[in-house]
Amino acid sequence: MTIPQSIPSATRIGWIGTGVMGSSMVGHLLAAGYRVTLQSRTKAKAQPLLDLGAMWAENQRAVAAESDILFTMVGFPQDVRTVYFGETGVFAGAQPDTVLIDMTTTDPALSREIAERATGKGLFAIDAPVSGGDVGARNAALSIMVGGDRAAMQAVMPLFELLGKKIVHQGGPGTGQQAKLCNQIVIAGTMIGVCESLLYGYKAGLDLNRMLDSIRGGAAACWTLDNLAPRILQRNFDPGFFVEHFVKDMGLALEESKRMGLVLPGLTLVHQLYHRVVALGHGRSGTDALILALEDLCKIHISASM
Repeated sequence: MTIPQSIPSATRIGWIGTGVMGSSMVGHLLAAGYRVTLQSRTKAKAQPLLDLGAMWAENQRAVAAESDILFTMVGFPQDVRTVYFGETGVFAGAQPDTVLIDMTTTDPALSREIAERATGKGLFAIDAPVSGGDVGARNAALSIMVGGDRAAMQAVMPLFELLGKKIVHQGGPGTGQQAKLCNQIVIAGTMIGVCESLLYGYKAGLDLNRMLDSIRGGAAACWTLDNLAPRILQRNFDPGFFVEHFVKDMGLALEESKRMGLVLPGLTLVHQLYHRVVALGHGRSGTDALILALEDLCKIHISASM
């Protein structure tokens, strides 16, 4: 088996899934001079990338057949399974020595299954979920957590470096997914802390912007305070990352925890609260919409005016 190298003038890139983050990521590859073949559920949403020179394929098999290195970034584990194992999926079209990179946050066991099938077909497989949301994707500043063959990772590092600032190899197949679930556990706990501090500050009669200016300079400092707390005060719940995808990620972490004999009460609580956000009709909103479930419980509505 020979791992293909990442050379703009020669390497054929495939990309499946051009959602909130994927579109920006493909744009970086195109800007670097790579030839990219695309496939996603809705061609119209991919049109800006096609206008930039990307090529369209009708199904995943066709993308795989035209790729030396293939990225997938879809929504849910069942989507990943269909993309790879379906009748017109990646494994039906991928040629020997192709590197398959799944950047979806999915079930670690599924990543291991993909890697096993890939090895049996003379392919390389990497699981490489990311953190950073739409802002990180636009700014090519994502954190990329990589599981799988280290040599394959090194071969595609020039591509990862076009997408992210922090690229860390975690270990064998599935470990990238495990690291991403650790990331989501931290985000869940941080988000509820930020939202509850806003609720408390509101009821205490504080100027919330002034309060945030103080606490972000101390031990409470974090990305969520800097980036999402101001959006909450602006009532801006546009998605950088969908609530429904975060609910999926937390569910994966809880299932893995159960398998390992762990009890994570904090994550369990936040997972339940995000289900309430979905019930309120905000499954396609950003994760800062957690405030809506907490406001619903408290029967108050905060604003930046306090």
